Amino acid sequence: MVRVMAVGVFDLLHAGHLHYLEQAKSLGDHLTVIVAHDDTVRMRKHEPVTSQDLRQKMVAGLKPVDHAMVGNPPTVPMYDILPVVEPDIIALGYDQEHAETAIRSGLDERGFANIKLVRVEGLTEDLDGTRKIIDKILSLQWAQKRQEDLAGGE
Repeated sequence: MVRVMAVGVFDLLHAGHLHYLEQAKSLGDHLTVIVAHDDTVRMRKHEPVTSQDLRQKMVAGLKPVDHAMVGNPPTVPMYDILPVVEPDIIALGYDQEHAETAIRSGLDERGFANIKLVRVEGLTEDLDGTRKIIDKILSLQWAQKRQEDLAGGE
């Protein structure tokens, strides 16, 4: 059995997330998804919109996912989860800012040279990212407010 591991924040689930996980699952027989710990999200990106527990539950409910778990807090090295998951492949999203060479070096240094890294393709839809969705919502709200202001000024 080929075990695949995918990682991400998965805040505000969208088509890009599903596409990533479908591609990751196609690489093997069993897909384990590591949902970023809230503290990791805060440290690297932003305040999470949804909690790690809710994000884990939502991801676990997706068809391609065999198992979903919350990742380690940022104080624990990311490689420490590998003996638990035992992946043959780590699938990286097209837009994840992970440096493949640095991860490869980290894997090799820690005795995980047998784990393959695969970067999956992105989705070419308009709203394939959390930031894009938030920006669109804010844009629509701004346009609606502007229309209301103009209508009120007549």
